[in-house]
Amino acid sequence: MFHRILIANRGEIAVRIARTCHELGVEVVAVHSDLDAGARHARAADQVVHLPGVTPTETYLNLGAILAAASSSGAEAIHPGYGFLSERADAARAVISSGFSWIGPPPDAILAAGDKIRARRLAEAVGVAPVPGTSEPVREAADALAFGDAHGYPLAVKAAGGGGGRGLKVAESADEVTAAMESAVRESEAYFGSRDVYLERYLTRPKHIEVQVLSPRPGGAMSLGARDCSLQRRHQKLIEETPPPLHADIVPAMGEAALAVAEACGYVNAGTVEFLVDEDGRFYFLEINARLQVEHTITEEVLGLDLVAAQLRIAAGDDLGFGPEDLRPHGHAIECRINAEDPARGFIPGPGRIELFREPTGPGIRLDSGYGQGDEVPRAYDSLLAKLVAWGATREEARDRMLGALREFQIEGVPTTIPAHLILLENPQFVSGSYTTSTVEGGALAALTATTAALAVDMTARLWHPAMSSGVRRRAETFSDRETIVAPMHGTILKVLVSVGDRIDTGEPVAVLEAMKMETYVASAASGVVKSIEVNAGQVVEAGEVVAVVG
Repeated sequence: MFHRILIANRGEIAVRIARTCHELGVEVVAVHSDLDAGARHARAADQVVHLPGVTPTETYLNLGAILAAASSSGAEAIHPGYGFLSERADAARAVISSGFSWIGPPPDAILAAGDKIRARRLAEAVGVAPVPGTSEPVREAADALAFGDAHGYPLAVKAAGGGGGRGLKVAESADEVTAAMESAVRESEAYFGSRDVYLERYLTRPKHIEVQVLSPRPGGAMSLGARDCSLQRRHQKLIEETPPPLHADIVPAMGEAALAVAEACGYVNAGTVEFLVDEDGRFYFLEINARLQVEHTITEEVLGLDLVAAQLRIAAGDDLGFGPEDLRPHGHAIECRINAEDPARGFIPGPGRIELFREPTGPGIRLDSGYGQGDEVPRAYDSLLAKLVAWGATREEARDRMLGALREFQIEGVPTTIPAHLILLENPQFVSGSYTTSTVEGGALAALTATTAALAVDMTARLWHPAMSSGVRRRAETFSDRETIVAPMHGTILKVLVSVGDRIDTGEPVAVLEAMKMETYVASAASGVVKSIEVNAGQVVEAGEVVAVVG
């Protein structure tokens, strides 16, 4: 086993890895940006190394700085967690060539899995059908239109290097194809360094089920069961559970398919193979996530395993201490991702200072958190605060325990997704297990949003005026005889969608804003003619700053 490792990440996953390291007697080196100097993950480490800067590119994505930190601290290995460097083959190669161990899959496996087009071809080669789509990059909107004509709508435009919902855009009709292509290419280039996108037939009401794999060596992959991850917003997961409440009859076949795809990639260490299940019960390969998944916790709870410990042992060349014959799942586990977002306002991120953080306790309750009371949730990073996990002997017991823990969990100072989780867990589709990827955005949260519907139209100025600084408010008031459209949060204007003189309707988007790793449309709260545009593409804006004026 290693003596000391560096965790090239932040937040709850860095804290979670550190805890396992300490249990194994492994020293931990944390890295932190300017914003994270006092963060929980830094406090959990034995050593800390400052990465000067704020943005991910300057800090947690700065491979040179990460390698220098590992060298100066005496670390023997680097664990990338998830996100950031975790699925970058070049990062794995650089770590290994610099003399460190990489706690994750080998570079060639990351490359095979990370290129979604290549992964589709691998799946087809071993007889696992992918979601119908293209197996070559798509360059022009005309190609997407031709695909739509042939296969129908909606269609998905997806980044070849994507994952976690990044670089995925849906066109409901031919009229939306060009915008979907532009947005997917933009996100693909920003997050994955490539403009390559491909197309898939978008299944409107599928189940999203994934198989956890663990491979101590090439050819030795094991299936550790399946998780249902269908409850999502913006193609990102909100709630996961294991075992899946439906489709038990096809889970063994999905497990075999997952192992076939993993073996084709030469997979080693922990990873996940994802599938979509259509309304007729047919499953299709979706993608491979060549890293530890956020929701690995629920698999740990039903199997009594520590997947991070398994990752460390594999990377160190140690024996796992168990094999497939030892995997005996017990009970049911549910995870709720607690994000600093306001579900009543379209899940808009809400960075800020946490004034109160009172954690739930009780039998079967686990909380993996990257924050605590008094901590600041920065604008620059993902909005995930914590992962709340409930285990029960039965699914209903796990659900009841989760509901109790959510009601007990108190967070003040920033908005959270807890109200959404409470509503979803009581939703008849969740109770029956029949929910799909369309459940959340297809009406399950209507009870929550209805109470605030009068406040705003698509997160516009009416929502944010109370939170403006006096300086920004004064600027808005200079346009008091017209309708001002303001930024709902701090972020970067990616694109302006209208021009002066255009006539627009209520709810029509006028600009695309990126904040906390998410694209948001800034929409008009009134109909009229665009009188002025107050921002440019690439400009950083504050919450409440005027984007455009309609008269």
